[in-house]
Amino acid sequence: MLAEVETFLSRPIAPTRRVALGRLELPVDPAPGFGGILLGAITARFAPEIDPDLHGELLQLMSQLESGKSIPQPKLRHRLQEDTVGLQRCVHRVIGDGEHLEFQFEDEQGTPAQHVLCAVYAAARVPWDVVPAVMSTVHKGLMWQGGSEAALLAHLSGRSGVVSISSVGDPISWALATLDLRDPNSASPSRKDVQRAFRRRLRAAHPDHGAQNDSAAARIAELTEARRILLG
Repeated sequence: MLAEVETFLSRPIAPTRRVALGRLELPVDPAPGFGGILLGAITARFAPEIDPDLHGELLQLMSQLESGKSIPQPKLRHRLQEDTVGLQRCVHRVIGDGEHLEFQFEDEQGTPAQHVLCAVYAAARVPWDVVPAVMSTVHKGLMWQGGSEAALLAHLSGRSGVVSISSVGDPISWALATLDLRDPNSASPSRKDVQRAFRRRLRAAHPDHGAQNDSAAARIAELTEARRILLG
């Protein structure tokens, strides 16, 4: 389990609409981290199902939370509270298997608006210096137009190609390893070193130099992303 969000939600038939946040396991280093990606994925999963009339209020709420303002309740027709009595528990996770990332959503409880609202409130609970980065990832989720889980991971993380656990959790080390620049006995590689390693690996990955056609595109995207991280 790489990140987890526990929420408590009122039943759709309840006379009052309520939400509460429970345990939040949201690692955000380096930002947005697995925590920010999970919150963005929750938003991407459920936002298409909420009332379009609520989108403007949702964006306003995100801006207010990012600015550190006190939020009068209710918002999006729901009241945020601390008490969880009478509410249904719901957990969303991002898990890892080797280098593979996978989302696990519990959508049997609550409504789409409740899930999105809790993701936005949770984004404001991370350390203050990374709230903007995490909230930006939630906004990416809100703007998601649909597609595969791999495409969603790339969209939320800002990465190209296949997004792995290493590339999210420790992008510098991942990029150094991808370009074969990881040397504990040397200083950080220079810009010239990075460009030279990139060109060498790019040549080896190209079908014209014997690489397999079916894997060339993914490998070239991976190399390009590694170069961007080290030069960015």
